[in-house]
Amino acid sequence: MSKLKIAIQKAGRLHDGSIQLLKDCGISIENNKDQLKTAAKNFPIEVLYLRNSDIPQYLEDGVADIAIIGSNLLIEKDKKVNIVEKLGFARCRLSLAIPKSTKFDGTGWFEGKKIATSHPKTLRAFLNKNNIRAEIHEISGSVEIAPNIGLADAVCDLVSSGNTLFKNGLKEVSTISRSEACLAGGLTLSANKKALLDTLIFRIQSVLRAKNTKYVMMNVPDNKIEEVSKLLPVLKSPTIMPLAIKGWSSLHSVIEEATFWEVVDQLRNAGAEGILIIPIEKIVT
Repeated sequence: MSKLKIAIQKAGRLHDGSIQLLKDCGISIENNKDQLKTAAKNFPIEVLYLRNSDIPQYLEDGVADIAIIGSNLLIEKDKKVNIVEKLGFARCRLSLAIPKSTKFDGTGWFEGKKIATSHPKTLRAFLNKNNIRAEIHEISGSVEIAPNIGLADAVCDLVSSGNTLFKNGLKEVSTISRSEACLAGGLTLSANKKALLDTLIFRIQSVLRAKNTKYVMMNVPDNKIEEVSKLLPVLKSPTIMPLAIKGWSSLHSVIEEATFWEVVDQLRNAGAEGILIIPIEKIVT
């Protein structure tokens, strides 16, 4: 039986999250730092540890079947690959930054300036869209130091917390695009590998649903069950069990993480008491 080949970063911001996601999907792999390739013990998948910037080309060439990679890099490299599933971690943004002491009055400020970046194609598209003529200096690393050594007037780089910009005397002034980890795949897969990918996607979606929700248990007066149930739309129907106290029931359901506190406040106002919140490991539908 052939194995599905997945590429992940050998090192970098996506590496740890990628390994953890595979483990959460029940895939047991070795993760020694000197390994370039390893096979899972309990799933027909082979992990390739590659340099991040090389992964899109490996996908297009079919060396790797799928990859966990930042969506920003797929846009920058512009290879023939598909985004299969957005994964929700390693979120960041590609932004323009200038020295803190510099007055900024809009994107027109970049006219005629020198901008250092490791994302020249994405930056060029942004400049063209805004009719800005600027000189792009492509560098592969330590972009933030460019203004301090006189190489450029500004930088275009990935930003998560903004601490690196701050430490190098820069301020973020314009966001070009937003990025997150995604599962990407080549355009052609054999029927067998497509079936393996479908199984992996099913597991990933189960893990992601769990991370975005919380299990909730609460005590509710019987005459308030219908009202409270309407506030819990995540599952088809809540589980209801009568309590020893007459006229009360225990209601079990799921709350979405994004609206967690708002829903809890509504539940309390609707008469729910003793609300207990529990993390969920997986949600299989």
